[in-house]
Amino acid sequence: MDQIKIGKFIAECRRKNNLTQAQLAEKLNITDRAVSKWENGKAMPDSSIMLELCDILKITVNDLLCGEVVTMNDNIYNEKMEKNLLEMVKQKEEADKKLLELEILIGTFSVIILLGFTFVAAFFEMQTWLRICFIALGVVIGMIGIAFALRIEQTAGYYQCRKCGHRYVPSYKSVFWAMHAGRTRYMKCPECHKHSWQKKVISKE
Repeated sequence: MDQIKIGKFIAECRRKNNLTQAQLAEKLNITDRAVSKWENGKAMPDSSIMLELCDILKITVNDLLCGEVVTMNDNIYNEKMEKNLLEMVKQKEEADKKLLELEILIGTFSVIILLGFTFVAAFFEMQTWLRICFIALGVVIGMIGIAFALRIEQTAGYYQCRKCGHRYVPSYKSVFWAMHAGRTRYMKCPECHKHSWQKKVISKE
């Protein structure tokens, strides 16, 4: 997908509907800076607001992803729609891979902070209250980082049930409380309702 072309198309449709960037942003409950990034081709609208954006601009999702109004009376429309959907899936998979790489960095950094603060508190001379503060600060920072990394693992990609092969995004609670070995977690599948060790995968299919 051509982000520059899509950005110009969004700007054109916005102006046709007599909307400023700020007004469009307000309707979507986002910042006008985000709209500006779309129109400059620096970012794409999130899939969660894409339908609402198209409704406001009076275009279809396929129009948006093509960066132009596509006629519906020929086979090209279906071909472009299929191509755009495949491109979106590809972009999501690539974004999920980057997020999972970021998860490793955040998790590792959080553990290092936790151990570092604990080491300082244990082996350096200091007052008791300062020692307690060091340990508490290390625990808080470490736990926040680990919780954030776990959120990334929960939302990026899918978990695949070993029993029925169903792939899905579980709740944060399910991931948090599940026994795990790396990114493989023992959870209940919402499709077959059986517990199994479920492996993290990137693609939906």
